[in-house]
Amino acid sequence: MIIIVDALNKDRFGDLLDEMFKLRARVFGDRLGWEVEITNGREIDQFDRLDPAYVIGLDDEGHVVSCVRALQTTGPHMLSDVFQVLLDGEPPLRSATLWESTRFCVDTQRLCRDGNTMKAVSMATCELMIGSLEYARRSGISDIITVIDPVVNRVLKRSDNAPYDYVGSTKQMGKVPAMAALLDCTEERINRVRAFAGITHDVFANEDTVRDLLDARQLAFAAQLGESSEWMAAILSGSEEALPPVLPEDIQDYCRAQIETAQTEEEHAAALRLVAVLVRERVHPAMHRLVFQS
Repeated sequence: MIIIVDALNKDRFGDLLDEMFKLRARVFGDRLGWEVEITNGREIDQFDRLDPAYVIGLDDEGHVVSCVRALQTTGPHMLSDVFQVLLDGEPPLRSATLWESTRFCVDTQRLCRDGNTMKAVSMATCELMIGSLEYARRSGISDIITVIDPVVNRVLKRSDNAPYDYVGSTKQMGKVPAMAALLDCTEERINRVRAFAGITHDVFANEDTVRDLLDARQLAFAAQLGESSEWMAAILSGSEEALPPVLPEDIQDYCRAQIETAQTEEEHAAALRLVAVLVRERVHPAMHRLVFQS
């Protein structure tokens, strides 16, 4: 499901934006090795401060699994201010009906967990494309210009969403080549992507439904955290009477889960630090095995 977050509702969905910036850090910084600015595990640049619109894809649990940024070309944008070398000396295209699409990414790790195949990634990618094009079309945007690499260019072509033209020429940008491509936001293009993916339903989610889903998820996490905090308080106080009989095993399982589900080196290191604290406090001998097995 797709939700649009922009200047009008960003205060309501700040948690989604935060999760999106973390995904961008993992994809563009960790996986692709782009030279992007990452602070506190979040990839945010100067164009995010211009109140762009974000098209964000969510899974059934409300986690961000895909995203793309839409920015007007009448002001500062990446092709005019960062990738102008691609234009071969020509001025950047500027129009109120031409918007720039950047930071397109999909969380392949989350989508492929639990035995899911790359089909889930393909569906999420196509749903994000459909959401982006339909949002643009209903907002009066006639065309999209986007800076892509050859891999994304092939993805667009395979999904029957090939650019209708290119601007400038392909240039090496850091570790990968890049090009500027043009996409029209026509109903015909949208229908082609829908037909390719077999998506016939409305991809957009109701804002209130999404907010309720996120709130429920946060409440469940807070309850789990509160329960864990009570256990940790009992452990650190040395009050063995306050501990439930199976608490050491529960802690062992919890720590193992944190280690196994860590998605970044930072998360993995944090999980190991937790285990190290438990070892130091001599919570349970099995904690030693977790350290050495990880």
